[in-house]
Formats: sequence, C-alpha cells, structure tokens
Amino acid sequence: VQLVESGGGLVQPGGSLRLSCAASGFTFSSYTMKWYRQAPGKERELVAHISSTGAITYYYADSVKGRFTISRDNAMNTLFLQMNSLKLEDTAVYYCAASAGNRNYWGQGTQVTVSS
Repeated sequence: VQLVESGGGLVQPGGSLRLSCAASGFTFSSYTMKWYRQAPGKERELVAHISSTGAITYYYADSVKGRFTISRDNAMNTLFLQMNSLKLEDTAVYYCAASAGNRNYWGQGTQVTVSS
C-alpha cells in the first residue's frame, strides 16, 4: 500500500497550490479519503474528507471553507486538494489518508509553506 503526496511548496499569501495523493496497492475507489495537516508545534488536524464515490465532501476546519476543495479521480487512483487564497496559517505538512472499516493508510506528507 502506498499513498504519495505531491504538489507542496513555497507560495505567497493569496496564492494557490494543488496537492495530489497517488494511491496504489489497495482498491482506492472503496475508501473514504481525507486530508490532514500538521502545523509546527500543533496537533494534526483533519481538514476535509471525501466519500468513496466522491459524492460527499466535508470540510472540518472552518478556516478552509470556501478556499479549499477536495476531489478525487477514481480512474486515476488520485486524491486532490485545491487550495486557493492561501494564508500564512495554512503553513503545515499536509497528509492524505485512506480509511475503510478498520483499515487506515497514511502518506508521508508534503510541506506547504505560505510566506511573503
């Protein structure tokens, strides 16, 4: 099982990034997918999740509502997080995770740094 995040980097406030999470080794289309983030000195927080079919999405962090969009392409086994209007406080390591029943898988994370 592998989850590999990409797309992170350094961006100025107000900019955009699109994170990707490439999945392999399991039936991607059967899993709920999530994005988490962990800022320096803080606990990991759940940002958003998307149902296995993509029909249902939910954003847990009020600060990202209206700015972030979670999506998935089951044909490509890939999860996305479109991040717009980025703020300094969005700086964190972003992780994708897959869950189904008692099975949970994590990626290694990708760094997003918002700085002027």
